[in-house]
Amino acid sequence: MTTLPSKIVSTTDKTEFTVIWMHGLGADGNDFVPIIPELKLPASLGVKFIFPHAPVRPITLNNGYEMPAWFDMFSLDRADNANEDDILISVGWINTIIENEIANGTPPEKILLAGFSQGGVIALQAGLRYPKKLAGIMALSTYMPFDDNLLANENIGKQAGLSIFAAHGMDDPVIPLMSWKDYVPKLEAKGFNVESHSYKMEHSVSLEEINDISAWLQKVLR
Repeated sequence: MTTLPSKIVSTTDKTEFTVIWMHGLGADGNDFVPIIPELKLPASLGVKFIFPHAPVRPITLNNGYEMPAWFDMFSLDRADNANEDDILISVGWINTIIENEIANGTPPEKILLAGFSQGGVIALQAGLRYPKKLAGIMALSTYMPFDDNLLANENIGKQAGLSIFAAHGMDDPVIPLMSWKDYVPKLEAKGFNVESHSYKMEHSVSLEEINDISAWLQKVLR
């Protein structure tokens, strides 16, 4: 399985938890690095952040223009704009990162997946399919394609009661707020511990959201 190149940032020399954070379409693993100091996490928490770089590939929606992407996108129709098998290839890459962390001494229950936009799709798909209980999932300005298959996968029960932070911009022109309103109740109906927030912003991350992420991480990573 491919091991993705990644940017790694640790809040202290000795770490106890790992957050694997996936970027959005056209960005790379460096995109969310500047947010880490803004989270103001206590050094005692000991968090290692891994920001993998998605491979560069042609995107059908953008006339075949090549850019970093977790999966190809065919249209703006969020209900039918990707191939599930394509998404699952990226899930396999994230699984490899998780397995490497476990092999290096971090148990799965201290590993959390996070993602923005297209990266959020992968965080949800990888986290809810993983065969061992994780610490949580952070889904930022994203959506949940192939939700029926995802929520019926054979490992979904392993993540029972998982903490999920689901946030979205109320004025998001890229992934409409309706996507968030659609997937959050489905996660709640499955018994996941969802903390959901909407913010007065577009397809971005706000200071208020960063503060809420910090509070949530300090609550979940324990």
